[in-house]
Amino acid sequence: MSNANPTLKKVKNEISGTVFSLPYYVARDQGYFAEEGLDIEFVGRNYGDRSPTIKLIEDHRLVSSFGGPSLFEQGESTLYRACEWGQVRRTYDSSRGGQVVAKRAAIASQAIIVRPDAPYNIPQDLANVPVGVNFHHGSHYIAIQTLEGFLRPEEIKVVHIEGGERQRFNRFVALRDGLVDAVAVMEPWITVAEKLGYKIIAEAHYVGLEIGSPELDSETFEAINRAVRRAVKDLQADPIRYTQYLINDVSEDIVRLEPSDFRRNRLRYADPAPYSETDFARTYDWMVKWGLIEPDATFQQIVDNRVLTLK
Repeated sequence: MSNANPTLKKVKNEISGTVFSLPYYVARDQGYFAEEGLDIEFVGRNYGDRSPTIKLIEDHRLVSSFGGPSLFEQGESTLYRACEWGQVRRTYDSSRGGQVVAKRAAIASQAIIVRPDAPYNIPQDLANVPVGVNFHHGSHYIAIQTLEGFLRPEEIKVVHIEGGERQRFNRFVALRDGLVDAVAVMEPWITVAEKLGYKIIAEAHYVGLEIGSPELDSETFEAINRAVRRAVKDLQADPIRYTQYLINDVSEDIVRLEPSDFRRNRLRYADPAPYSETDFARTYDWMVKWGLIEPDATFQQIVDNRVLTLK
């Protein structure tokens, strides 16, 4: 949805997971962006042509860190958000010169889930069991980070679920239909799983980052963040009020969700903030250890904080 007022400054914003972008939806629908003189145009994530058949890929090197043709790399979006690890990798891979400009407002969670009748009950039960993820996205990294506290590195098996209509939907369907025995999912699919009696083996919250194009100036980004901070206050006051956005992601053929199905504690939002060199170094060193990025990047290459620190 785009505001047609020609006096507003247009910024193209790439949308992936709804739970990540909820502050942007709220800011749009409450008129906060318009009050800042902004017309935020939302553009959908481009995953390219999808085969109707789901397939499994074991080697992350065979999958683009952008998850397919990138609107950002093609110059079709100015700003987008995703998990910390994936954004560090995508910034490293970017040919457009994109850089991390802030921590995003959404503090999302991922859960490793199994079917109700599965013999798995604790993380150790998943030794050598393939866990379905989306390579170079939050499910990939959080599955490894969660399981490495319980398993030897060689016992952790993650597999990319490719094909079909929608990535997050595919992981749940792949689990439901027995193509894999465990998957990592985020909201609203954690709530879907709980409502259908699936078992949660492990769950963790994690930070995400915003990537901006070189032409995104600090003044425009601060105007965006003023609107986002207002939306964050709304979400902190009552996140359940806004769960219809998440419910719309789930076909009633899977399950019919109600706002009361969601756990308030999973829907965490905070003001956008700078991404520190300490945070970067911790994450980057871990990614290098697991062979998920090359060991030759610097903080200055990856990060250009354009968000104000409020006092």
